[in-house]
Amino acid sequence: MTSAPIDVAVNLLWISPGRVGGSEQYLERQLLGLAAPDVRATVHCTRAFAAAHPDLVGHHAHVIAPGGQDWRGGRIAAEHTWLALQTRRADVVHHGGGTTPLIGSRPIVLTVHDLQYLTFPHYFSPARRAYLDAMMPRSIRRASVVTVPSEYVRGTVVDAFAADPDRVVVVPHGIPPMADSTPADLAAVRRRARLAERPYVVYPVITHPHKGHRVLVDMLAHLDPAVQLVLLGGEGAAESELRAAIDASSTADRVHRLGRVPDHERDALLAHAEALVFPSEYEGFGAPLIQAMALGTPVVCSAAAAVVEVVADAAVVVPERSGAAWAAAVSAARERRHELAALGHARRADFTLATSGAALATAYRLAAGLGGGAP
Repeated sequence: MTSAPIDVAVNLLWISPGRVGGSEQYLERQLLGLAAPDVRATVHCTRAFAAAHPDLVGHHAHVIAPGGQDWRGGRIAAEHTWLALQTRRADVVHHGGGTTPLIGSRPIVLTVHDLQYLTFPHYFSPARRAYLDAMMPRSIRRASVVTVPSEYVRGTVVDAFAADPDRVVVVPHGIPPMADSTPADLAAVRRRARLAERPYVVYPVITHPHKGHRVLVDMLAHLDPAVQLVLLGGEGAAESELRAAIDASSTADRVHRLGRVPDHERDALLAHAEALVFPSEYEGFGAPLIQAMALGTPVVCSAAAAVVEVVADAAVVVPERSGAAWAAAVSAARERRHELAALGHARRADFTLATSGAALATAYRLAAGLGGGAP
């Protein structure tokens, strides 16, 4: 006799589309890769999320929360009322935003994207730090299983909260197949963005303080003057600082701010770049690293622990945070383009939607078998 599937309720109320960066794509992609016959997932989300992710809500059953929860107070209230009622019969409840509500008796899978607030507390407001200091320990205690994107984050969770290592599971990022991008695709982006037909490097992330945009502005003064810097992504807390650095730079005319662009434009820019430059000083994973590798683009990255874990031997790693060091690394990557492209393609094979979805299914099965965590 075949046993009934594990019913998993997935809480994605915390996602405001386009605002939370890589963690939004991380959850979407692992759920797109979830195809285990013994797991039945139902996504609980806002109307805005469903509109932004039609593939995901078409792949799994979904329930739309009433009203709009596009602010933390509304989301927390909904998790303790509406969501608690919706999920009371689930076998497992998956909270994807790093913390859990204070109520609910079902076994919990909790996704912790990173513990940046412990490493760089000065990048967080006092109110946000106080919230995380209060909620993270109790959330991890309540969880039957904690899922994380990398071994680096797994180690920090185990060390910081004395978590049971057997209950902290790596669910790696999964990157979907990347469509080929032609010179004509790039030409169309160049025309729209008024980007000169000269070589460029690209950095596609929100301007958060830890992302390290400033070193790339400094880099230009030491780099081949033909090379441009293309910055993609929305505005974060370091936006004003970055603008000031660009305005004060003698190479400001070589910096191009394109903001958020559609995925096909981002991919065209990545595919034809001299390199992806990735100076972030802290990551839980770093999905653009794998996206660049999938497109055959050399990667130049920081020596942040999770970043080095992800790239392995398929990148030029820059331990220093000086513009001169980054310029030298970009020059080296340009010379090694074919070698790095081959290494990147091989590395990318470890990060598929199927791999990510299978790891998530394993976490659900473990939680269902273990039952609830500590109160």
